[in-house]
Formats: sequence, structure tokens, C-alpha cells
Amino acid sequence: MTLKAGQRVVLAADTRLTDSAEVAGVVVGFLSLAAGTGGTVEQVVGHQEESDDVREYERLKSLLDAFGGEMPPETRRQLEENIGSLEPAWTAFQERAPRVSVRVRFDNGFILDGADEDVFAPA
Repeated sequence: MTLKAGQRVVLAADTRLTDSAEVAGVVVGFLSLAAGTGGTVEQVVGHQEESDDVREYERLKSLLDAFGGEMPPETRRQLEENIGSLEPAWTAFQERAPRVSVRVRFDNGFILDGADEDVFAPA
């Protein structure tokens, strides 16, 4: 599901926001939002975490694309071998779907930021 800013949503499951709190030596409890609590999506952010191998693949591939024709043959061959060794990491990165997080302002005034979009259902 892809959420959009301004869309009305509800929590799909009870969501615990804090661990138990203690005041003056007495455990007060913890804070949760109940499933079905409604709110409005304020922001949607896509995240795709890159590994060091993915960043290195992008760097080397860019270098080859920009200057490969001007490189000595042996240097170009070594660069192509390095790129080839990083290809599996690049392919796996391309196949992963990006993680999407949202910021939701609930009707009760709470704001939940950085939550995975999968914990919400359209209202």
C-alpha cells in the first residue's frame, strides 16, 4: 500500500509507544495507541539503505562510464573486474523494495513519526 500526504488512516493494530514509566518509585504503566485510532498522513518518506558495496559499485560504475574510454586497457580491465565482483550486491539492492515511513497526526493530537506504512490502513 502506498500512502499519500493528506490521506486519512487508522492504526491497524495496537501500537505501544513507550516502555513502562516509573514516577516516585511507582510504576505508572506504558502508553499505547489503540487499533482503529484515526489520523491524517502529514509526510511520506521512502528509504532505501545502501551498503558499502552498493555505494562502491555506483562510484566505480560512474568512473567507468565517465572515463573508461580514456583509460589504459589494463586499468579499464581491473575496473571492470571490480565492478563485476560488486554486481551481486547491486542486483540485490535493485530488487529490494524501498522502506516507506510516514508521519501521522492523530485526531487526539499525538504525532507518530517514522512509522512503517504497513501499521496503517486507509480510513
